[in-house]
Amino acid sequence: MAEPIFAFQPIGVIHTPFARAAGTPIQARATRERGHIDIRPAYAEGLTDLEGFSHVYLLYVLDRMDKGALKVTPFLDGKEHGVFATRSPKRPNPIGLSIVQLLTIEGTRLTFEGADMLDGTPLLDIKPYVPDFDHFQPTRIGWYEHRLRKDECVLADDRFERKP
Repeated sequence: MAEPIFAFQPIGVIHTPFARAAGTPIQARATRERGHIDIRPAYAEGLTDLEGFSHVYLLYVLDRMDKGALKVTPFLDGKEHGVFATRSPKRPNPIGLSIVQLLTIEGTRLTFEGADMLDGTPLLDIKPYVPDFDHFQPTRIGWYEHRLRKDECVLADDRFERKP
């Protein structure tokens, strides 16, 4: 039996100051970079009541990343790990996830803080951040626990970018 293939249509486009992966913040850590999203008019009604949330999840397509790999050396460590133990953009399915602070909604334009994605990124979905559902106190954080400077803003290089 063949495995199913899924097709998704973007609901909008994310705009940020970042044209290339190199120099882009990692997971919006310590960045106040702003961006905006232009939602397609067909999805405007879905924005109803979103302004009541301070933070949202953005799910998007990593459309300019190099082909996926099962072992990667993430930006935040110098050692190779299994891709599912990292947040590397070089994934079998190029899906990105960011939590950003929602600043304003004007019509079908959303302005946010915490940009860590490339300009022109196709947006697949938006979900509100709800602390009762989304906040957990972890008991282990794997290799990440050994990072020395957890509060620094780390910028990406071009190691995962698709080469021309």
